[in-house]
Order: sequence, then structure tokens, then C-alpha cells
Amino acid sequence: MSSEITAIDAKGRSRGVPSHVAIIMDGNGRWAKQRGLPRSAGHRAGAKSVRVVVEESIRHGVGALTLFAFSSENWRRPRAEVMVLMEIFMSTLQMEVQRLVEHDIQLRVIGDLSAFSERLQAQFHEAQVATRNNRRLILQVAANYGGRWDVTQAVRAIARDVAAGRLAPEAIDEACVAARLSFPDLPDPDLFIRTGGEKRISNFLLWQSAYAELYFSELMWPEFDADAYGAALHDFARRQRRFGRTGEQIAASVDVVGG
Repeated sequence: MSSEITAIDAKGRSRGVPSHVAIIMDGNGRWAKQRGLPRSAGHRAGAKSVRVVVEESIRHGVGALTLFAFSSENWRRPRAEVMVLMEIFMSTLQMEVQRLVEHDIQLRVIGDLSAFSERLQAQFHEAQVATRNNRRLILQVAANYGGRWDVTQAVRAIARDVAAGRLAPEAIDEACVAARLSFPDLPDPDLFIRTGGEKRISNFLLWQSAYAELYFSELMWPEFDADAYGAALHDFARRQRRFGRTGEQIAASVDVVGG
């Protein structure tokens, strides 16, 4: 199947590609198990799919890509697996920073990074500084991230502002909360992809994905290639995004805009 996207001509339907894509990269361990390999082999194979999706995002004109690399719940996994994931983080950063710079990709790492080693935190910081002026694609890696943690830290920030007299309680609204979440300067995800066959959002970008289009792939993450990503983008382009309105209202608004 071709990964090219065909714009939909029907009135009221989304055209082109999403401005922001969020992906839960699930299935590395199961992919390895199916092949009689250790789970670490699945994580290493999954790193190749990251490169493919980043390259395809640039090719299709996606502005921001957020990848769920390590959740706050993943610390519960076997210590050996967690150590492999940390090793992959470090080696990937060392190898890929120059490539990110060359391809005008800005790296951001979101989540509670205090739980990582000082060495890894330093690498995160150095990579973000090295790429901070890049604009072609914003690549966000969610590490030790949880949607409930994100909302909680935003509420905590609001509470501090109220206690200090900088914010009146009656002034708290959705925009106030959103401004204190992990990436207030980016649009919310338009398309939310999960691989591996599971159909849940697993505490990922809970607030920001309120209106995201959900797409679930049966493919394990190491199998998710350019064609698979293209299929997800094509599916997104076919959907009518109503945001609480009716299809007739959207069609009428298109008529007004189009004259």
C-alpha cells in the first residue's frame, strides 16, 4: 500500500496531514517473544521504527511528533529490561543528535526527568540545547511521563500561584490549566496512534488528547513501517472532525468560507 496521502474532497472533512501526531510505541516485547528473542531485542528493533516515523513525518509535513518512550508505570518492569531501556536512551542520544541537527529537528524530552540518572539527565539537556533552534519538526520524547502526573503538576503550579496571590481562584479555567502542562506552546495532538493491538490510551496525554482522532494498529512497533504510518495518516485525512458540532454545521461553515 502506498504511503502517499490523498486529500479528501468531501466538504467538512480534514485535508492533508495532522499538525501533531502522538504515538504509543507498543509491542516491542511481544515482537521479540514471537521470535524467541529477549525483550531487549524488541526494544532495539523498535528504535528503527522511530527513525522511519520521524523521516516520514518530515516527508509528509507533520509539525510535531510525540512518542511515548517510557511511562511512569514502566519502572515496575524487570530491572534488567529497565536497564536496557536506559542504555538505549543513552546510546541513541549519542548517535542521533548530529542527525537531528542536520535535519532541522528539535528534540524535547517531557516527563518527570528527576528519576533518571544525572548522566542521562545531562544527555537529555545537552541534546535539547543542541537542537533548540531547529524548526522543521518538533520531536517530543515522553520519558517517565504520565498523563495524570502532567495534570497533577499543572494543578500544583496553579495552587502555588493562588497561594502567592498571583492568581485568583475564579480566574482558573481550561486555558489556565493547559498553560501549565508539558508543552503549552504546541497544538494538541490531532492524531493519536497506538501499535501492538491494544485499544487503550494508557495514561498518555490525557488532557491534550481530548479531541484527538484515535488510530489502533495490530502491528507490533518494530513492524510499523512507512506504509503503516502512511495508512494511519490517510485514515486521518478521511475523517470528519466535528468538535461537538454536526456534520451539517461543518458543511455550512465550509460553504461560507468558500464563498
